[in-house]
Amino acid sequence: MDTNEKILRKSFDKAVNSGISGASAMAIQVTSLMWLRTTMNYQYRYGTTTTNALKSLYKEGGILRFYRGYLPALLQAPISRFGDTAANMGMNTYLNSNPNTKDLPIAAKTLMASMTAGIWRIFLMPIDTTKTIMQVEGKNGLGMLGSKIKKGGPGVLYHGALGAYSATVVGHFPWFYTYNILDDSLPKYDTTIMKFIRNGGIGFTASVVSDCSSNSLRVIKTTKQTFDTPISYKDTVNHIIKNDGIKGLFGRGLKTRIITNGIQGCMFTVLWKYFQEASKK
Repeated sequence: MDTNEKILRKSFDKAVNSGISGASAMAIQVTSLMWLRTTMNYQYRYGTTTTNALKSLYKEGGILRFYRGYLPALLQAPISRFGDTAANMGMNTYLNSNPNTKDLPIAAKTLMASMTAGIWRIFLMPIDTTKTIMQVEGKNGLGMLGSKIKKGGPGVLYHGALGAYSATVVGHFPWFYTYNILDDSLPKYDTTIMKFIRNGGIGFTASVVSDCSSNSLRVIKTTKQTFDTPISYKDTVNHIIKNDGIKGLFGRGLKTRIITNGIQGCMFTVLWKYFQEASKK
């Protein structure tokens, strides 16, 4: 086996290990945090406050309303995170093992991984669209999606794909760049409690940085994805600004997202690293 083959094999093995660990961590989080994600997506679409969104969703169907789209989420979230973590670990392992690329800045390596993760998300758009419209529109979601497909064909399942790609790259890059920097810089500990604190702190920080960078793109993606008729990106942006102004474009659901992803980032990093270490034993 030549050197390049060995590098590719090592990169693939680490990518799969990291991806499976990431998917496992994400599967645990779907049930515990989906109610917050439903609230956030509802805000992205309609631009209301967190309190009003919670009240409106609860009136529509009680606790179960927050779990509309649960099955697609249970499928999509772990697969998405598998791609995110596998892309980061695989790309970094390959670039660090190759003498021609090992001295590239962390930012360049992370950006390549982020672009790979963005492509992965495009393939998952039909699942994501189904999940998101069920979260936003509740029991009417699947009917609305069916009507859109009748009008625009199966391509409507990919509405928001460019937004999803852009949001993934813009969200993935600062998350993993922050993670890679902090993971390289902060001291490592042997005790379980200190590992949890360290990894949780890194995850929380990475999530806040990522959310502030990518929120507007997620507002655009969710609005286009769940609009009752096919709509262009330009008209999507104009619709958001007309209803909520520039503040709505950049700020819809941001507080909820920071809270949700802060908790999720903390939980995810702790569980991800735990599963990674457990798989090596």
